[in-house]
Amino acid sequence: MHNYDVVIIGSGLGGLTCGAILSKNGYKVCVLEKNKQIGGCLQTFTRDRTIFDSGVHYVGGLEPGQNMYQIFKYLGIMEKLNLKRLDMDCFDRIAFAGDNKEYKMAQGYELFIEGLLKDFPGEEKALREYCEMLQYICTKFPLYNLRMGGFDEKESVLSINAAEYINSLSSNRRLTQVLAANNPLYAGVESKTPMYVHALVLNSYIESSWKCVNGGSQIGKWLGRVILENGGTLIKHQEVKRIVAEGHDVKFVETATGQQYTGKHFISNVHPANTLDMLEADVIRQAYRSRIKSLENGNSTLMLNAVLKPGMFPHMNYNYYYHGVESVWGGHDYTEETWPTGYAMFISPDAKDHRFANGLSIMAYMNIKDVAPWIDTFNTVSRESDRGADYEAFKKEKAEKLLDIVEKRFPVIRQCIQSYYVATPLSFRDYIGTSDGSMYGVLKDSNDPLRTFISSRTKLNNLFLTGQNLNMHGILGVSMSSVVTCSELLDMEKLLHDIKMA
Repeated sequence: MHNYDVVIIGSGLGGLTCGAILSKNGYKVCVLEKNKQIGGCLQTFTRDRTIFDSGVHYVGGLEPGQNMYQIFKYLGIMEKLNLKRLDMDCFDRIAFAGDNKEYKMAQGYELFIEGLLKDFPGEEKALREYCEMLQYICTKFPLYNLRMGGFDEKESVLSINAAEYINSLSSNRRLTQVLAANNPLYAGVESKTPMYVHALVLNSYIESSWKCVNGGSQIGKWLGRVILENGGTLIKHQEVKRIVAEGHDVKFVETATGQQYTGKHFISNVHPANTLDMLEADVIRQAYRSRIKSLENGNSTLMLNAVLKPGMFPHMNYNYYYHGVESVWGGHDYTEETWPTGYAMFISPDAKDHRFANGLSIMAYMNIKDVAPWIDTFNTVSRESDRGADYEAFKKEKAEKLLDIVEKRFPVIRQCIQSYYVATPLSFRDYIGTSDGSMYGVLKDSNDPLRTFISSRTKLNNLFLTGQNLNMHGILGVSMSSVVTCSELLDMEKLLHDIKMA
């Protein structure tokens, strides 16, 4: 039996950030991780000596004074990160089938407006209104601005629908499509995604956009170091199978190896539905279990990670979004014949020569139903071939179809690729721990926004939740959720003051 102040289940960004904040504030913390690598979506992997990110392709808000910068500075990791700023005049480049133009999104609000005015000269009013709305919505989220405030502040903006609002800005269909074109950042759904999700994500990137050189796992590594330096413990290969409560308190968690860990407090960084599957407690009502179980998750993806031949493919210091269908929100609706409907492409610079790229990650929506024949196979860490030859054939066929549409804009792409590796919704399911391989967890819904907010508190006095499913996904959303979770054990006002003054 191992005894701690706080036992944290899962070492994704939420678990690590909670562990770092709490250990920094004197709690004896233990983080349990089922995989061989900590970090969840921060994990990287290497193929042919090329590093690939599994989830974090760029980060916003990292200029001094901006919210993410302040949190990382408070935790003591900001100056240790190896970052490269994306191009000021273009952090995201947008392309459409049948349109030879490519549209640039610039960093800084004035540059953002000026850049798009070159392609849409008569649309200054629409662009200013859009930018003002992004900033206005962000002011309604106290934590986003590292200040105290109540839930009622944001209530007025929660039910604004993103697609509806953006489409209302202008009758110029191409402009409204461009403004919504990077919605794969949050797996946007036309009839559901709230404007606040779009605003919090986009504002962060317009403020400042950065790439982690050699991958996002450095964030996880340094957060892990903070936990260890403050007397905490990180244990890998320990998958929690049971969370056992008596009355209103969790007594211990038990892992697959039969080890038991006791603590005064427990934090689950696992998807709330999976947390409830593990939880043995009489006080959790069936209605709550049913509500959490019934929440819809956002879509999953097929990710093609390509190793490039040295000195062949010029490095583009921005991300690339291509839409092959009329609506930028329509990427989820495909048939076997029409897939893929578009893609997002993230480019890694060659560490030795930044003029060239050494790797590409190309992402296209894919539903877990597409991999149904292999749903009951489990890849025991990096042994995808365990799933059989037909699965390998499926991956190859999909990868080639994806490269076909990439080739429309980058005709030499195949000649530049040395080798490629494919991840499907099953890879995301097994590494990230959502039952359907969802990239961003619970899908937010402007039609019923309160239903998709999950509190960090549970009916158990000492069990708390954290991670991307609570308020928002992404580096920023998860870090904010961690602050909320930690405020159950710390004074929120003091914590926010310390972060702002870091």
